[in-house]
Amino acid sequence: MSNMSLSSVSDASGCSMIALLHTGAAKFPPNLLPRSRKAVSLLFPAGVLEGFCSIVSRKLASHGFGASMAAMSSFPPQRYHYFLVLDFEATCDKPQIHPQEIIEFPILKLNGRTMEIESTFHMYVQPVVHPQLTPFCTELTGIIQGMVDGQPSLQQVLERVDEWMAKEGLLDPSVKSIFVTCGDWDLKVMLPGQCQYLGLPVADYFKQWINLKKAYSFAMGSWPKNGLLDMNKGLNLQHIGRPHSGIDDCKNIANIMKTLAHRGFIFKQTSKPF
Repeated sequence: MSNMSLSSVSDASGCSMIALLHTGAAKFPPNLLPRSRKAVSLLFPAGVLEGFCSIVSRKLASHGFGASMAAMSSFPPQRYHYFLVLDFEATCDKPQIHPQEIIEFPILKLNGRTMEIESTFHMYVQPVVHPQLTPFCTELTGIIQGMVDGQPSLQQVLERVDEWMAKEGLLDPSVKSIFVTCGDWDLKVMLPGQCQYLGLPVADYFKQWINLKKAYSFAMGSWPKNGLLDMNKGLNLQHIGRPHSGIDDCKNIANIMKTLAHRGFIFKQTSKPF
């Protein structure tokens, strides 16, 4: 505690730590606890700490988080055990080709308690209707022809997704998980549209999701017109990797979710039931 400075309590987690010291709830050796309390009292005269924490609380509330001091050091539990972050890349051109086909299929398994990535599913997919990628598609996504040639079909990839879901314990009825996408396109338009075209069933776990754009707008009070770029900017986060790389976009989504969760935001399903 001798090295404590004002900067060390410049956020709500600092306020929570000091509160723990005053109550004796922090796990300090009994002989050090009185000294710790005394140091805090010397650094923060009566009333100053309370005022500081009150200002931080009001600031958080103004951003729609409604977070308490404790929420910053130990953020509130989410409604789901796991978030499955997904972001497809698909065949494309100008003007747009039809039908579009998924060529990159990444999923990150995010622990709902820690908001850390626990497992990754990532495969490229062989397009069959338009097997040759356009120069526009390669420039946009960074996916070259050699990355999709000889890869499994969408049907085979969906079978492997199901195997991965089972291996990760995500098909257990007692485990609550939900997909998260940046927009509604991936699971409302792209996957069901291609499955319908190919005569493939859509698994029930793909039929409910969280649209991160909507979640961000609920938390921050503004709509991210430029998607991940606006959300990263609004949260002062560095963009990870290249835009329109499916796996990199998933990492950005996970990072944004973690940041919002640490600020006290509780994620809820945004899609309507099918």
